[in-house]
Parts: sequence; C-alpha cells; structure tokens
Amino acid sequence: MGRLSGFRYRDIVKKLKAFGFEFYRNAAGSHEIWRNEITRRFTTIPNHPGDMPEGTLRAILKQAGIEPDDFLNRK
Repeated sequence: MGRLSGFRYRDIVKKLKAFGFEFYRNAAGSHEIWRNEITRRFTTIPNHPGDMPEGTLRAILKQAGIEPDDFLNRK
C-alpha cells in the first residue's frame, strides 16, 4: 500500500475543497465533475463506497494539478 491508499470519497472531497474545488455537475453513473474557478481545472471523482484505489486518486490529483505531497499535507 502506498501513501495515497486508504482515502475515502469524503476525505478526498474535503481536501479538494481546501484547494478551491467545488462540485460542478454529475457525470456518467456515480461520477462527479469538480471544478476550480481560479485555476480553471476540472477533475472527475467516482462517488463509490470504500477506499479509493491509489491509481484512481493519482489520476484525480493529476487532473486537478495537485502534487501528491501537497494533497497529503493539506488538512
């Protein structure tokens, strides 16, 4: 298990809000699109129960332009 494993949807959303992201709209199935007004970036987040796979979280952070270390250090 890597450093980015063990995060749930709720934890990820809380941290993304701290980076300035807001819910934008629903996407296909149980996915949501979040947007940052300042950076004009979008990211898609699956709203599934349980822990988010590490690779999925890395993809979310890459879309959002957030470094993994910054994500881990943000409260």
